Formats: sequence, C-alpha cells, structure tokens
Amino acid sequence: MKIAVVGTGYVGLVTGTCFAETGNDVICVDIDAAKVEKMRNGEVPIYEPHLDVLFERNIAAGRLKFTTDLAEAVEPAEVIFLALPTPPGEDGSADLSYVLGVAEQLGKMITEYKVIVDKSTVPVGTAEKVAAAVGANATVDFDIVSNPEFLREGYAVDDFLKPDRVVIGVGSDRAEEVMTRLYQPFIRQGNPLIVMDERSAELTKYAANSFLATKITFMNEIANFCEKVGADVDKVRRGMGTDTRIGPRFLFPGIGYGGSCFPKDVQALHRSGREVDFEFEILTSVMDVNERQKTVLFDPILKKFNGDLSGVKIALWGLAFKPETDDIREAPALYMIEKLLDAGATITAFDPEAMDNVRQRVGDRIAFAAGQYAALEGADALLICTEWQVFRTPDFGRMQEAMNNPFIFDGRNLYDVDDMTDKGWDYVSIGRRPSS
Repeated sequence: MKIAVVGTGYVGLVTGTCFAETGNDVICVDIDAAKVEKMRNGEVPIYEPHLDVLFERNIAAGRLKFTTDLAEAVEPAEVIFLALPTPPGEDGSADLSYVLGVAEQLGKMITEYKVIVDKSTVPVGTAEKVAAAVGANATVDFDIVSNPEFLREGYAVDDFLKPDRVVIGVGSDRAEEVMTRLYQPFIRQGNPLIVMDERSAELTKYAANSFLATKITFMNEIANFCEKVGADVDKVRRGMGTDTRIGPRFLFPGIGYGGSCFPKDVQALHRSGREVDFEFEILTSVMDVNERQKTVLFDPILKKFNGDLSGVKIALWGLAFKPETDDIREAPALYMIEKLLDAGATITAFDPEAMDNVRQRVGDRIAFAAGQYAALEGADALLICTEWQVFRTPDFGRMQEAMNNPFIFDGRNLYDVDDMTDKGWDYVSIGRRPSS
C-alpha cells in the first residue's frame, strides 16, 4: 500500500519505518527541512534500539522517503497517518492545533477517497473534530480512523512489529477493510486486531496509560509506607506480583514516572473528565503523588550533609526518563537537578544517550562526564535516576576509590541492600532496608 505519515517524532518515524519494512511505500512528512535532509541521508534523528537498521534498509530499497511537502506525500497515499504532537496546555488538556491544522489542509488536497488515521494520542471526540476539519474543504469521500499507538520507548520497533494488540476505531466497513489489510502482517501470530468505534478507541489509549501510571504510583506509595513501618518493598512487590490478577509488571518503585506519554495522558484524561463534569479522583492523587516522588530523595541527601549542600559535588547517573531512550521529557533527573542546584550543590552527570538533550536544556549549569566512572571523580555522593543496564553491575571498588564518600542514593533500587552494606556503602534506596 501507499502510505503517508505526517510527523516524524518517535511515533511517526517508527510507524513509517515499520510499515515500509513490510513492503509498503511510505513517505514521511516533516516541516523541519534540516531534519528531513538528514533523514534522506540516512541519519536517524532519535535514539531507538534497532530502528537504524530498518531505517537504512528501507531507504536503500526505496520504500521509505521523506519530504517537507505535504501535498507530495498525500497525492499517492491510500492511508494518511497523523502522528503529530498533542502537547498539554496550561490546564492539562491536549492541544489539538497541530492535528486540526493538518486536517484542514488535507481537505483542500485530497482528490479521491482516503483513509485518514489519528495515530497521535488524542481526547475522546477528536475523530469528529478531524472529520469536520477535513470535511470543511473536501469534495470527495474520506474516512477518519482512530488507531492509538502502544509503543514503549526503548522497545518501540519490537512493539510495532509484534504488537500485543492493534486497536482500530472505525465508522465504516470500507475503512475497516483497508486497516485490516494494512495490519495483517503484524497479527499473523494471533495477536488480536480489535475493532471498535472511534470514541472507544481514543479512550482506550488514555485508559491504558493512566492505569499503568496508577499502578506505578500505587507501588511508590507502598514503598514510602514500607520505610515508615520497617517493611521491604521488594518482598511486598514479589508477593503481589505473583497474584495472577495483578501480575509482576509496573510494580517497581522509584522516583516517579516521566516521559512523553504517562504525564501528558493522565493530565489529558483528567481534564477531559472535568469538561463533562466528571472528577477522576484517582488520577488527581496519581498526579500529586508522582510530582512529589520525583524529588523524594532530596531530603535524604540534604540530611546526609547536615542540611547544607553548598559546594557538595553530586555525581548523577542517568538523565533520560527511562533506559534505552534519549528522551528527557518529564524526566525525574531534571527535577532533582533543579533542587540540588538551588541548594548549592554542583553536579557532574553521565547518561549513555541523553546528555546532549540535557545540555540543550540546562546549558553549563552542570558538568557532563565522558563515562560513568569519570562522573564519580571527587564526588561526595552518587545519585542514580535511570536504570540503564550499564549501571547494574559496576566496579564498586573503582567507585569507592574515585569518590570522597561511599554514599549512594539509588532512585531505581538497582542493588541489593545487604550486599551494599557488606561492601561498605552508605546506601539509600526506595522502600527497602537491610535484613539485619
């Protein structure tokens, strides 16, 4: 099939590349001419494992192309995916201006039947708004489809090629047939393609992400309570996770969730509720708890240095909101950086992929190290904010030699508490304590 993908962020670029991988002809559209030129030359603008291999292969095969000209992409396309940003407004609602702006242009461009797909995460009722924007200028038939993405950054290629499920919100048999045919290569192993109405599809994405955010936040509350009563959250987590009604995933406590999806989607669903006079009280609590959790290790750090961080050098491992990505949107590390700097500390940070993005954000207010051990030289304490694999089994002897004090504040519970005590570390994690 011939496909246009409007927007080349994480979702759009993975979507376009993976559709090209199954033999479709894909044109990706972006307004950033410099970015488009780099992609034409084979340069992947984001870090996403395995994407580069598929990207280069499909460019070489002529199945994946890039343009700044929307009309050039739309004219041959049977299916047009809108993978545009929907950032939160000041009130938490999703900003649909990018989506509706392109939809209005599409109405003026299409000269034959097209399936226009909302791939962006959008509030309930957006499909009708997109249909109205297209229909204001269109003189031919078209269908609007809601096809929410469920891609995890760091695993997005695998998630697209081998999806748990594909959700399609459609209002016509014709659009359903097109979308079923398009996704057939991805569901051959029996993973379901679930067809529903557009509003239910739109809500499915928000409901799924909000539930996962709630699960994480509940576990963070349990971890904080464990510290008050002397329980161990790792034992509690294992006891809970073996219950088949709950399952083991998203039960790992830490310094809160971040990224481009959970914070934005929880806010948007919460705001959507208020627009129809419905209060998501659970989501209110989720947002409040997560905001506090991002800096939950600040007070223990301050206490360790007797309430004065002036001149204290903090080594920071991990800047991305999660491992296997360079995405720093709503990353807890950024919140800790601001608190520590305000308190007079100095920071030297290392992250395998996200340092350039943080450098653009904070400039020279912190230092950046060439490696994880280089960040420790002369440090008074280590703060861990992202659970990159490379941080899981470090050389602890080398670490102690580099640092002034054997202090670790672990926001991701990477190490065994008793083992760290035996190694001579003063080790603070989330919701855990030594067994003796």
